Amino acid sequence: MSCGNCFETIFEGSNYCPLCGSRAVSPSSVAEKPPGDCPRCRSKLTMIEVDSVRLHECERCAGVWCDVDTFESICSEKEGQAAVIKRLGDMGGGEHPSEIRYVPCPACGVLMNRSNFARISGVVIDSCKPHGVWFDAQELPNIVRFIQKGGLDLAREKEKRQISEDRNRLKQEQFTASIDRLRTPATAEYKGSGSISVIREFIEFLLD
Repeated sequence: MSCGNCFETIFEGSNYCPLCGSRAVSPSSVAEKPPGDCPRCRSKLTMIEVDSVRLHECERCAGVWCDVDTFESICSEKEGQAAVIKRLGDMGGGEHPSEIRYVPCPACGVLMNRSNFARISGVVIDSCKPHGVWFDAQELPNIVRFIQKGGLDLAREKEKRQISEDRNRLKQEQFTASIDRLRTPATAEYKGSGSISVIREFIEFLLD
């Protein structure tokens, strides 16, 4: 199963994505609905087959609709990536929208979320967690190129570093708070068993 927001792999039984923290959506809860019209220009979407990959393309603006499972396979399979680049990478195609505008999911009509794919790709995609992802002209090939250059591995490493930095900062804040409490002049609050409790807390922090 993959995250509907960043498409990181989520192990079965997990409630949240380990990369971005979004709540997991079980495949059994995904309603299988055919896509409607293009969310950008309201033109009809046409199904195209890129080798074994099925996509829905707008002939007018060159946008592409992709369900979650298909996008997951594109992200993980080199054959599918090569096919996407071959079919869509050099097409150029319709106009890329100049204004930022939230668009409805072709399957359910609910406004989709906008997010920078993998946080560092620079490609902002529109996604509906239960149903799929909308790519404006050339966004899907650009994401494939990002993946082929090792972008997902870089994103994971950056996320790990951020988690480590956050953990170290929290420990430093706890350390500083413990020092401040030890330096506080003894009052009724800290006398007797209270001061012992503070010292024990400080020692436990050092041993952590």
